[in-house]
Amino acid sequence: MEIVESAWRVYILKCADGTLYTGITNNLERRIRQHNGELVGGAKYTRVRRPVSLFWQEVHLDRSSASKREYEIKRLSRQKKEHLVGS
Repeated sequence: MEIVESAWRVYILKCADGTLYTGITNNLERRIRQHNGELVGGAKYTRVRRPVSLFWQEVHLDRSSASKREYEIKRLSRQKKEHLVGS
């Protein structure tokens, strides 16, 4: 699959407390900066668990498929998420 700038990404962040956060975006660099408090925005969950770092990402061509994949990943156990990242 060719990666394009407007592609959507499903991502997993590793938080300072060791927990994992899953989300989607079409601008990963900006979104990570938001989660780390450098820009306005970011999730309430990551606000108290900074700094966060990118743990894994997957590219999707549209928001719908990215949202569906995000939902699938959020339902996984931590062990299965770590297995996903390792594969």
